[in-house]
Amino acid sequence: MLTDKLSSLLGGRSSTLIGVDVATTSIKLVELSGRNGKFQLERYAIEGLPKDFVQDGNITNIDQVSAILKRGLKRLGSGTRSVALALPSAVAITKRITVPADQKEEDLELTVEAEANQSIPFPLDEVNLDYWVVGPAPNMPGEVEVLIAAARKEKVDDIVALAESAGAKAQVVDIEALAMQNAFSAMASSLPGKARGQNVALFDMGSQNTHFYVFHNKELLFSRELDFGGNQLTIEIQRAFGLPQSEAEAAKKSGGLPDSYKKDVLQPFSENIAMEIARALQFFSTTTTHGQVQQIVLAGGCALIPGLEKAVAKQTGVSVTTANPFALMKVAGRVRAQQLSQDAPLLLTACGLALRSFE
Repeated sequence: MLTDKLSSLLGGRSSTLIGVDVATTSIKLVELSGRNGKFQLERYAIEGLPKDFVQDGNITNIDQVSAILKRGLKRLGSGTRSVALALPSAVAITKRITVPADQKEEDLELTVEAEANQSIPFPLDEVNLDYWVVGPAPNMPGEVEVLIAAARKEKVDDIVALAESAGAKAQVVDIEALAMQNAFSAMASSLPGKARGQNVALFDMGSQNTHFYVFHNKELLFSRELDFGGNQLTIEIQRAFGLPQSEAEAAKKSGGLPDSYKKDVLQPFSENIAMEIARALQFFSTTTTHGQVQQIVLAGGCALIPGLEKAVAKQTGVSVTTANPFALMKVAGRVRAQQLSQDAPLLLTACGLALRSFE
């Protein structure tokens, strides 16, 4: 057997899972229903997190964060307490290998352990390890591709303890980038040209950092963390109008700023994001063999900034859209459509986790 497998990592499921995304400034929860590849958004909830409760993917106070998660679960109103959560990609190690398609399971496990011994910079007794047979290896008849995933036990234990403290059960512990791939796959056919045969860049812009992904035919080609996020806009509002951090953050979300805000603060911020995105695309095209990006998808808290799509398209010369992982799904009547249109770009990771229910 493998060394302390992650909790159903990559392949686990139950009848229904609530996808729970514990981010820097909020906890997002999503519940889906569906069958035969057709899904419906049943309910979702977003609970804000105080500053510094989650830093660089690390939960600094499990008791307080679990209390907020418990409140979110209650507000969600679901009958299930089985959840899928994600580890930040930065604290996990993944590797793809190819093996003979007819290899027996016990031999495959030995192969995975041998690869892990070479690739993981920690003793195997300090990590949780799992693998998933992705499918036939491209251009390699008789071979299959296997994804290996590993994380330090303490990281897995922390997120499992968070769920248990909130009265939930962690049925699946995934990796953020793979949950994002799930969400992208669900919405890919809603993009121009159904995103077929194209490199599609997805920028998930959080408060502190931006996660940059490139997909091709729903497969993840590339991922990288970028050092810019929505918190920079809060800082610029503070500087421009002499507001404390809490008031600047509230004004950013609710409005009420002086007329000069759009021209003097918001427009320069959008142009700076556009330049950062252009640099990221250039890095991808010059350091990989995958070529150019044909589409850009914006997600996260900054995605709905007025004029950002236009600024990014102008700077990059690439078609830009805003992410909606529920674009091809039905939506339950209890979900407020207008509010969902504002929140959808924030819910990709939670949606991708919720989709584990159907695998």
